[in-house]
Parts: sequence; C-alpha cells; structure tokens
Amino acid sequence: MRFFNDSRKTARRMYKKLHLNWLFNTSTFIGNLFIALIISYFFRRLGYGEAVDFVFLVSILSVGLWVTEAIPPFAVGILIISLLSFGFGTDYLLETKFPVELFTGTWTSNVIWLLLGGFFLAEGMRIAGLDRALFRFTVERFGNQEDKLLLGLMFTTAIASMVMSNTATTAMMITSVLPLVHTIGKSSPFSKAILTGIPAAASVGGVGTIIGSTPNAIAVGALQEVGIYISFTDWMAIGFPMVIILVYMFWYFLKSRLKLGEVRLNLDEILQPNQNTDKFKRRAVMITVSVTIIMWLTEYFHGLPVAATSAIPILFLTITQVIRAEHVRKLPWDTLMLVAGGLALGIAIVKVGLAEIVINEINALPISVLFVTIIFSVLAVLVSNVMSNTAAASILVPLAASLALPFGITGPIIVALSCSCAVLLPVSTPANAIAYSTGMMEQKDFRQGGIFFIILAPIFAFGTVMLWYLIAF
Repeated sequence: MRFFNDSRKTARRMYKKLHLNWLFNTSTFIGNLFIALIISYFFRRLGYGEAVDFVFLVSILSVGLWVTEAIPPFAVGILIISLLSFGFGTDYLLETKFPVELFTGTWTSNVIWLLLGGFFLAEGMRIAGLDRALFRFTVERFGNQEDKLLLGLMFTTAIASMVMSNTATTAMMITSVLPLVHTIGKSSPFSKAILTGIPAAASVGGVGTIIGSTPNAIAVGALQEVGIYISFTDWMAIGFPMVIILVYMFWYFLKSRLKLGEVRLNLDEILQPNQNTDKFKRRAVMITVSVTIIMWLTEYFHGLPVAATSAIPILFLTITQVIRAEHVRKLPWDTLMLVAGGLALGIAIVKVGLAEIVINEINALPISVLFVTIIFSVLAVLVSNVMSNTAAASILVPLAASLALPFGITGPIIVALSCSCAVLLPVSTPANAIAYSTGMMEQKDFRQGGIFFIILAPIFAFGTVMLWYLIAF
C-alpha cells in the first residue's frame, strides 16, 4: 500500500514538474466543445433558426467551461464576446447581423462602472484602514466566535443591501474581512464561509425593498401598467421576512456544512487601529464613501445614472492621491472581463429570441397556471445564474404579468424575488464576482450555496408572495 501511495505522490510531482496542466485543460476544453456540439445538434433539429442555434451553442459551451474551469472564468467572458462578435458581426458564419458594439459595449454598462467604482472604494478603504474599522464595529456587536461573527457579517450585509447597491455593499464588507482572511488563510473553513456568505447575503438582501434590486423595480413597473400599485411598505412586507429567514437558514447551512463552532478567533492584531494611517487619507476616503453612498441612495431624486455616480470615487480618490497608478494596476480587471462576458451572453439570448422561445414552450405545456407560475420562479433563478438578473427579469416579469389572476399579480413579484437569489457561479452576480476577485475563492466554492438557493428561493418566494396576496387582497 505504501508503494502505491509513494507512486501516486511521485506521479503528481512529475506531472507538476513537466507542466502538463495545459494537457488537462486542453482536453477538458475539447470535451466541453464536443458535448456542446452534440447537444446543439439535437437542438438544431427543432428548427428555430441558425441565430438561435448559435447562441444556444455558445451558452452551453460557456456554462460547461465555467463549471469545469478548463480555462479561467475571465477567459470565458472574453471568449463569449469574441464568438458573438464573430458570429453576428461578420459574413463568415451567420446571415443574421447585429452591431459588434452590442456585445463589446458591455464594457461600458452600468454594472461594469458600478463594479469599478466599488473596486476603487474598496481599495481606498484598505489603504486608509477603514476596512479594519468596519470589521471592528461588527466584532463589537457580535463577538469573535466564528459562528456568531459570521451571522453578524451576513445580517449586516443583507440589511445594507436593502438600501444601497448589492455590489457596493459586498465590496465594502469583503474589504473589511480581507485582513482576517489573509491571516487565517484561504483554506480555513471560516474563510470559505464568510467569502460565500457575504455575497449571498448581499444578493438576497436586495429583495427586501423596491430599490434593493433592479428586478424588484421591474416587477413593480409591470404591475403598475396593469393598474396594480405596490407601495414601498407593501414590498417590504413581502421581501423583508424572506431576507431574514433565507439569510439565517443559509448561515445555519454554512455553519453546519463547514463545521463552524464556538471557536474564538484571535483578532487582537487585526482589531488594532493602524497608527501609521495618514489622517488626511482617512478623511478623504470617509468623505468619498459618504458622498458616493448618498448619491446611490438618492438616485431616485437626482436622476444621475449609476455610471455617473460611480465616477465619484474614481475621481476623488485619485485627486487626493489616496489611489495611485500602482494601485490601479492591481485592481481585479479580470473580474470585469468575466462580468462583461456574462452580460453579452444575456443580450444575445434576448436578441435572438432564445429566452422567449423557452418561455413560450413552457406556456404551451398542458398544466395549470399554478404550476406555470412555479416553473417561472424556478426558471428565474436558473436563468439568472448564467445571465444578468435584470435581463432575466425583463423577459420573465412581463410574461408572468400576463397570467390569469391571482398569478398575474403574484407572478411578477415571485419572478423578481427568485431572480435575485442566483449565486451559483462567479458570473451569476457582481457580488459573487467581487468575492471571487479576491483570489481566495474557487468556482466550486459557490456551488453548494447556489444549489441551496436554487431549491429554497423559489419555494420561499412563492409561499411569501401568496401569503401576502391572501392577506392584502
């Protein structure tokens, strides 16, 4: 037995020494391409057209590459944009044409700018030592036991996400815990727990208010068009209980799965204020953070788009010399490539009509409206894992609003709530992308949490909304 163990160790050393990882990655990539071609071959026989078939192929290949990690996730994002630009922007492959800027333009989307602004805020907080201050605040309220501290971080994140961007909330919270993560190491179960729990809490927390997540506003707008007005407090009556219950259940899930107990963390060194921090920089960052958050919170009143508001930290922190060129070079630009690719895929799915085809097929099924609504909620969380939740809600909410009553009222809300609970992949939500950008997480670390919400989110969304409908109407 010892001989075989030594043989395996020797084989692993030789494998690494010969740099044969590229062989495994290449074979995995070819395998994903082969599987995608086979699935697309059978899909093509349905006769939806070459444009739909091509986007379906790109979707299957992309999901396979994201799951198997044959190439880095950011490379998948670039591949998506390249394939879509080649397919729809040239005469070599498809007759259907779209402007190449439709796909490459995702680099200028609001999500990308919001991410970039969040990265600047996070880097500024790190430089000024405010990340440690935020972490100290949480520890003072919840203590230094692993399980209680995790609960505090998740609830703090969820509540903040109800009134500000999920992306910005995640950026600040992740920044505040990074000193601890670096201290205990990325292999620690507690590191995995907080880097999984914080982005999930941010995404789920967004369902608590109308302004917490874009799908919420889409649902409210769709209902207003048919004469149904949902007030701010009405939505909170639906969303807030769902946030509290789901975040608590996911905390318990992480605590049990990762075996987090009442271990007390030694946080003395991390909680010590940084005496070397420049006071001017601290003030500059605090003012910048305050102004940026206020602008995000009051977008409804001043009407400035997120892209414009996100320029505030980029401008202020560079003018005050808090962030210099060397800091900018270290920002996680690969995360922006990943998100841009996911946005481009979502645009293509909408433009060629692939998403509408799926929905129409579901509507044609010989089942009751009740089951169609349940299918909508499940489909919402599944589709949002591989495309923008805003795009998914834009497709599904109007279709759900066309259902017979009472599901014409409850359906759009159920879909919106489900869309915000997609956390299976780094590309599923910008919050996940931020956690992944730390370099302390692997794609597989998101899977169990993603499956958790795929199962429970539609159930809670359906149950909560239907209970609200029975009471309100």
